[in-house]
Amino acid sequence: MTVQLTPLGDRAVVVQLEQAAGADGWRQMADFAWALRQQAEGWIVDVVPAYETVTVLYDPSVLWQEIGKGSETQDLVPYELAERKLRGFIARGILDSDREIQSRQIDIPTYYGGRYGPDLLESAARSDLTADQFIEEHAKADYTVAMIGFMPGFPYLSGLPQQLEQPRKSVPRAVVPAGSVGIAGKQTGIYPLATPGGWQLIGYTPIVLFDKERSEPVLLRAGDRIRFIPM
Repeated sequence: MTVQLTPLGDRAVVVQLEQAAGADGWRQMADFAWALRQQAEGWIVDVVPAYETVTVLYDPSVLWQEIGKGSETQDLVPYELAERKLRGFIARGILDSDREIQSRQIDIPTYYGGRYGPDLLESAARSDLTADQFIEEHAKADYTVAMIGFMPGFPYLSGLPQQLEQPRKSVPRAVVPAGSVGIAGKQTGIYPLATPGGWQLIGYTPIVLFDKERSEPVLLRAGDRIRFIPM
């Protein structure tokens, strides 16, 4: 198994597995992130899975304390100790578990078209469909949250029917409203916050995907199964 570890600033390590490349690479990354969280070591602050990488954020002060405890670590800096620990986890086989990704079925009520989906008509035309046909095809597909990224709570959803694939807008919008449902390339997604963006907007959901006041601010997680329910 080929594993590459790369520093990201002075508080993070990016772990990349060559075998994780491809459309389903996110599954192995989500599984690896889950396994790392189970280690429950105080130096790990957060673990962020993506399509082909996992970023491990760590606390240098905790690692400094550990460096000072033993002669074999005194010549290391925190990143080197973090890398040694991660390679130790990998050598012990935590990447080889057959754990089934824990997923939830979550329905997303969605208002399609009109002021809620200003790009629906053009998107449907590019797909050689009527607006109603486009909505039907988008809503009947089964989606999976492949990763959370771009901004807090933004889900990248795999499972978009090929016919519905859309190019990004040539000129991004200055503001995309929170809750907007969009398509870019082979993916569909939902904007959790108002932000600039270049995805084709086809609908809107009132579901709040990110709320910093909640005990778990981010609603969705990698592996969740999503259905869009037309309103």
